[in-house]
Amino acid sequence: MLRARARDQMFNLQPTLTGNILTLIPLQPDHFDDLYAVAADPLIWEQHPRNDRYQKEVFREFFHEGLASGGALLAQDAADGRVIGSSRFHAYDPVNSEIEIGWSFLARSHWGGVYNSEMKRLMLRHAFEFVDRAIFVVDTQNLRSQRAVEKIGGVRVGSRPGPSGRWNAVFAVTRPTA
Repeated sequence: MLRARARDQMFNLQPTLTGNILTLIPLQPDHFDDLYAVAADPLIWEQHPRNDRYQKEVFREFFHEGLASGGALLAQDAADGRVIGSSRFHAYDPVNSEIEIGWSFLARSHWGGVYNSEMKRLMLRHAFEFVDRAIFVVDTQNLRSQRAVEKIGGVRVGSRPGPSGRWNAVFAVTRPTA
């Protein structure tokens, strides 16, 4: 019955989600410096279409787009509260019962799967209280992110051109039926 009630409510794009090793909180303007300290690493962006996001002014644009989206989340290490990255909910579609999850990045110190897996697990659990399907759109050249989506159960369902003109792979994760 809880699921039915949640589905009748508006999707909360900026929840606080708490896991064992990380916490996701709504992104706020005063998070810029701490998040940029993570994003300033060029290796984080090497496979992204905008591989210059490590530059402060380029990242500032990305950050402000996240704030304007109303769905951006800040990732913090649960052990010490340190900022380790970000992700977003986007394009909530109640008619087709889906939401996009993306724009995710983590500090390299937190690469290796467990942090990303928990971040996406928390976001998927929240999303499936409202929708039946989560969509992940990944640049076809970003093999690292494609593998990460596959690790959490993403199935490639198509492709489409992105804003940069490069092609994106589209993955979907469907709400488990219980």
